[in-house]
Amino acid sequence: MAALTSAGIGVIATREPGGAPAAELIRELLLKGEPGRWDGISEALLMVAARRAHLNETILPALARGDWVVCDRFADSTTAYQGHGAGVPVAALDALHRLIAGDLKPDLTLLLDLPVEAGLARAHARRGDETRFEQKDSHFHKRVRRGFLAVAKAEPTRCIVIDASRPVADIHRAVLSVVAAKLGVAFP
Repeated sequence: MAALTSAGIGVIATREPGGAPAAELIRELLLKGEPGRWDGISEALLMVAARRAHLNETILPALARGDWVVCDRFADSTTAYQGHGAGVPVAALDALHRLIAGDLKPDLTLLLDLPVEAGLARAHARRGDETRFEQKDSHFHKRVRRGFLAVAKAEPTRCIVIDASRPVADIHRAVLSVVAAKLGVAFP
């Protein structure tokens, strides 16, 4: 974020699920409770409802102002988690996304890839507790990772995979390099 701002770009940071008042309420429903609280279809519908609020209240107004939007997760996460992870047909998820967002997709998606065990360990260390997604078994998380990698393979010009097992400074340099190359940003 600071690098984009220093390059003279108006930017907002946001997240999914969440990023808008109504979406944050849905986030609580999705992240808290037992891992089996919702089936895949219910999760997908909640994610899409949160995304619709997020689009209307945060993302679309920012884009209309000419700001860039940096979002921690978006529709590809639904494809990976509820599609590949929970077995909801990806075509149905794509149709839901088109219903709420039309053809809107990120200009660039960065997939910070880690082996499942390392990713879960980092998530736990960062928060000190686990969301209901993080409580799911390793088979679920392996399907999710394969889902993310499948999305990246299907859309290689939009999705760039970055090895997140490297030191943070190396990851940061890789992210800036990709953003500079793909989006034409001249960082100071």
